[in-house]
Amino acid sequence: MSSHVDQIFHDHRGGKLQTGLRRPLETAADLSIAYTPGVAKVCQAIAEDASLAATYTWTSHLVAVVTDGSAVLGLGNIGPKAAMPVMEGKAALFKRFGGLDAVPICLGTTDPDEIVAAVTAIAPSFGGINLEDISAPRCFDIERRLDEALDIPVFHDDQHGTAIVVLAALRNALELTGQDIEDLKIVIVGAGAAGIAVAKMLHSAGARGLIVCDSKGIIHPGRADLTPIKTEIAGMTNLDEVSGDVGVALTDANVLIGVSGARVDEDAVARMAPEAIVFALANPTPEIDPDVAAKYARVVATGRSDMPNQINNVLAFPGIFRGALDAGAESITEAMALAAADAIADCVGDKLTEDFIVPSPLDPQVSLAVARAVRHAAETAAGSAADTSVTG
Repeated sequence: MSSHVDQIFHDHRGGKLQTGLRRPLETAADLSIAYTPGVAKVCQAIAEDASLAATYTWTSHLVAVVTDGSAVLGLGNIGPKAAMPVMEGKAALFKRFGGLDAVPICLGTTDPDEIVAAVTAIAPSFGGINLEDISAPRCFDIERRLDEALDIPVFHDDQHGTAIVVLAALRNALELTGQDIEDLKIVIVGAGAAGIAVAKMLHSAGARGLIVCDSKGIIHPGRADLTPIKTEIAGMTNLDEVSGDVGVALTDANVLIGVSGARVDEDAVARMAPEAIVFALANPTPEIDPDVAAKYARVVATGRSDMPNQINNVLAFPGIFRGALDAGAESITEAMALAAADAIADCVGDKLTEDFIVPSPLDPQVSLAVARAVRHAAETAAGSAADTSVTG
């Protein structure tokens, strides 16, 4: 174990990123083109037509990975400096799987107004904004405001990346169990960024039997302690207005999606319907032990790389940004998100089994398929007033 830890620290020494040159800088002529005086002509052209920036700078393939360090992985509010290794890792994944350059930006504020102002101010330098590890409920308002203010894609991966991969996994799980999403009772344990986004994504995909639980139990309109976002969720889920704890919610449920880290008792899972599906996605400790869940469920997935069916955001975000930037999209829409989920699910193909409902995060074909699907959806929807941003 000690040698493994030593290796981790060794491989992080100096960080995981560096910049490189796309053109040589070996001669005086090289310098005169890349910098003064040649660069002035490009600057003047962009000043006259701002759209040329996408052609003559790296902004068309550059993403800002922005955090305030308030909700990092399973570590919580560790602050911006401690969040940097994760943001560097995210940027590395953008490069490896999406062919996109990315710059990690860790902000020294948790004030929503200051975050929105800071990101808006730096936005001209980027082609897209990936918000990362910003705690709920602030993350909802920050993303919405930035999406409205900017003409480049804004995407909070903790919300929408998770939701997209969950939908892809669920579609393949339902292929195995022979069920339709419209007929399911789906319980989501966790009403933070991921839980809210999963509920909205599944609703968009046709799910109507949704129940969302937070730390105080089932969310329903009669609760007086609901935040605005939970009030919104109460209006689109739990149509029978059931109240109670997670055990009540899981009685005869077809699907459990855990995105909270809260422990789910075996007795509660035992109450689920036959052919149940359990996605216990908390890291590093799933909401219920996968081996225990498998006693009652046909399909079990986690967020861990050392277990079957890893539901990992890397299956989504590199291809989503690649497709959105290639299409010149100004936002990432619901149609693009649904297309991404379909593409991820389709990558499994005829290899589909109970232990393989999503492709490997290391499969390079996934991001290519997602990028194509997202670009097609963006171009198809261009100019359509009916399409809405995922933040809506």
